[in-house]
Amino acid sequence: MTELDREAAVDRLETLLETIEDETMPVPVREVWVYGDLALGVDPVERLDVYLTKDLLFGRADERAAELNDRFGVEGIGETVRTEWAREHPDAVRANPSGHVAPEKCLGAHLFGEDEPIHLEVCNASFEDNVTQRLEGALARESYENILDPRGVCLWIDGERSGDAFTKLRDGEYVFPPLSGALEMLGAEESVAREAADAVETYRERQDGVSVRGDVV
Repeated sequence: MTELDREAAVDRLETLLETIEDETMPVPVREVWVYGDLALGVDPVERLDVYLTKDLLFGRADERAAELNDRFGVEGIGETVRTEWAREHPDAVRANPSGHVAPEKCLGAHLFGEDEPIHLEVCNASFEDNVTQRLEGALARESYENILDPRGVCLWIDGERSGDAFTKLRDGEYVFPPLSGALEMLGAEESVAREAADAVETYRERQDGVSVRGDVV
């Protein structure tokens, strides 16, 4: 399994933010968080877990977008991803099985190489709000592998970087409880929290290379 040492993982995050700040994204990005191994002080990092909050686009496909949709055999350019982005990054355009452009997949293709040990979560809701939403849904359905690990660090919000997050990540200064304990703090029963934590870890171990998940709440 490909791993990253702590320094390399933090450097990769800084490069990620530079890309988001300097380049046109498929959709506007509002928040960037890191959670999982790096936030917990693990070294080396087996997988780099990144969370992006994006804005929803409610555009209309103009003539330029329609031309690109026809060229790529997809729908949604100009409506769910920016036309100018698709024109500049045709190799990163990704669609779901129904042929509609998927913003989270486009972000993953733009930001990461296929073989990087990175998991990307993309949602229109903030990290903290989605943690709660996903936990409530997972507990109701007993589908625990869908839980979002709440032990995260905010790196960037509305164009502003955290003043000390990168220094603390490099030094492993963040202190978090075990995942089961964190889930208990959010309201899960002790036995359920332990089972849920095991399910999250098992799901995580099955991932390889870049994996992407998108949510709309």
